[in-house]
Amino acid sequence: MSEDLKSLVAVKVVDARGTACPGPLLEAKKAIGSVPVGQIVEVQSNDAGSRNDLPIWAKKVGHEYVGVEQADGFDRHFVRRKK
Repeated sequence: MSEDLKSLVAVKVVDARGTACPGPLLEAKKAIGSVPVGQIVEVQSNDAGSRNDLPIWAKKVGHEYVGVEQADGFDRHFVRRKK
């Protein structure tokens, strides 16, 4: 991942903490359509499955999984809308 995740600015932040799989993935699917192409959605999740699910989903549907950053008790996943 070449981008510095700390400097990314998400157009939309989705708080999916406290939801189990597939909750964070479903929230990401809903959110990605609401941001302009080229912009970032941040999905906050404390479900370990999101580390696998979100990159696979992003690649499958043609978006860019930019990366994940650990925060205080949860992960911050960044997805760039590509289409």
